[in-house]
Amino acid sequence: MQKVYFDSAATTQLRPEVIDRMITVLREDYGNPSSTHGFGRSAKNHIEQARKNIAKYLGVKASEIIFTSGGTEADNLALNSAVRDLGVKHIITSKIEHHAVLHTVQEIQANTDISVSYVNIQSNGSIDYGHLEDLLKNSSEKTLVSLMHVNNEVGTILNIQKVGSFCKQYEALFHSDMVQSIGHLDVNLNELDVDFTAVSAHKFHGPKGVGFAYIRKNSGLKPLIYGGEQERGYRGGTEGVHNIVGMDEALRLSYEHMDEEKAYISNLKQYFVDQLKENIEGVKFNANCCDLEHSTYTLINVCLPISQEKAGILLFQLDIKGIACSKGSACQSGSGKGSHVLTEILSEEDMLKPSVRFSFSKFNTKEEVDYVVSVLKEFMQD
Repeated sequence: MQKVYFDSAATTQLRPEVIDRMITVLREDYGNPSSTHGFGRSAKNHIEQARKNIAKYLGVKASEIIFTSGGTEADNLALNSAVRDLGVKHIITSKIEHHAVLHTVQEIQANTDISVSYVNIQSNGSIDYGHLEDLLKNSSEKTLVSLMHVNNEVGTILNIQKVGSFCKQYEALFHSDMVQSIGHLDVNLNELDVDFTAVSAHKFHGPKGVGFAYIRKNSGLKPLIYGGEQERGYRGGTEGVHNIVGMDEALRLSYEHMDEEKAYISNLKQYFVDQLKENIEGVKFNANCCDLEHSTYTLINVCLPISQEKAGILLFQLDIKGIACSKGSACQSGSGKGSHVLTEILSEEDMLKPSVRFSFSKFNTKEEVDYVVSVLKEFMQD
């Protein structure tokens, strides 16, 4: 049976170079980074060199990079501390954010006196920028805007420069979940009016269980996890040196090969779109996902003209054929609920049809696209 992995928005395959570097560190540099002897100093050096490297890729200071367990922890750190420590009384976000943001905001709202506003979403998956400006203009309290850079389900790209400019103009803080963009788009945080970001290594061919938060210098943000003085006091706990080194290596390779890999994957995405249009009558592309100018090159989200009876077994049948993809995001695949993102942008009629996210990496091929399209075509004709 052929095996095809089209679920890289959920997690990516590790690059061989990342595995090799992690194994070397696991084997040779096993000291506790907080220890003062040579073994500890060697491990600590790996961490601080990785911090400097990552900061250089993103155009920021090393002291502004705080290592975390991933994007979810980084989102929680920024949102919770902004309310607890920075005096934020109003959060502006959207209903198509990742649940790491949405559920955190809901929990904060349930336990504090903050107010929450949701910016309107257009049918193409973009936020209503005019509505966002109105919300900021009419906010009389200290405000935090939290909007993701690239949507993880439909791939819509936020005009992050415009949002940052709004936030600066109206003296609001700006947090952006960049889990789907860092490592895929050339992002220089120093050129953006962003105060906090969340990043996860396993989205750009690094290991799971590690990421980082960018926290703008002198922001006043305080720890979410207390314990030792690791991570400049922001996050107590012994660091996973091998994971941090693996993330550093993955991000280095992502920036080094970004242009060529973006061109290759963009071409693959366009080929997939063309093959679906040619072979699957009635296929629809949710939001702007087939538009390479306004959505990420790494995924498509398609609505298939399949009856409700067959829709329930679609992913099961694809899995039997060795095809990995997602219905909505992997983070909610076990919930039994429909996609909260698609609920906001699709018609009631299209919500009754199955929507599937296919997401790509440098490891995919046109032959794999042909196989997936043939399986879909056969399934729909049965």
